[in-house]
Amino acid sequence: MIIRKMQDYSSIILGITDISYSDYFNKYKCALILAVPHKEIISINSYSEEKFEEIILTAREQTNAIISDLSNLFERYDIKYYVPPVAQTNEEQLIAPFSFKYAAVNAGIGWIGKNDVLITKEYGPRVSLSAILVNYNLPIGKPVTKSMCDDKCVLCIEACPYKALRGVQWDINKHREELIDYQLCNYKRSLYFKKHNRKHSCGLCMVACPLGEKNNL
Repeated sequence: MIIRKMQDYSSIILGITDISYSDYFNKYKCALILAVPHKEIISINSYSEEKFEEIILTAREQTNAIISDLSNLFERYDIKYYVPPVAQTNEEQLIAPFSFKYAAVNAGIGWIGKNDVLITKEYGPRVSLSAILVNYNLPIGKPVTKSMCDDKCVLCIEACPYKALRGVQWDINKHREELIDYQLCNYKRSLYFKKHNRKHSCGLCMVACPLGEKNNL
């Protein structure tokens, strides 16, 4: 029933992950992960922060609509579920209660790029992630354990205006701080908050990535 419903979203990448590594494992059996492709591609030459923010918000609206649709399905069949928040609750460590990115890797949706962003074969980094934790047994995906990025590619690294990326190729044993100075990235983006009441979306390391450029809708 759930699998059939998932097939309705043909352009969305959907995966299912075991959550035994998570603090939620006692309450839910797995997580359904959604990667919603951005509707528009912008290049480094056509980039503006405002346009990138608009693309993100559009994808988030689509994500929320799908989450709402699936939530209604779970309620109809009396299946316990929980939608974890997107926002980080720990501003010092920049950790969310449930990592969508790590869950997507475990679900087989993609890998982590040198920019510390999820990369998919279909759309590159141009996706917005969300998740639903479900107290229901579903077929689990196979985790991705190593990067599929070109060893020699440094486009995302060169695009970072703050030089926060370390140029390290990811594998499943790598930690976030080995790939990126996340405190520096967050600090620079947070400077935007005083005037605009939100962090700077930046995204240049995503815009620069050549993977998936031809596949976005």
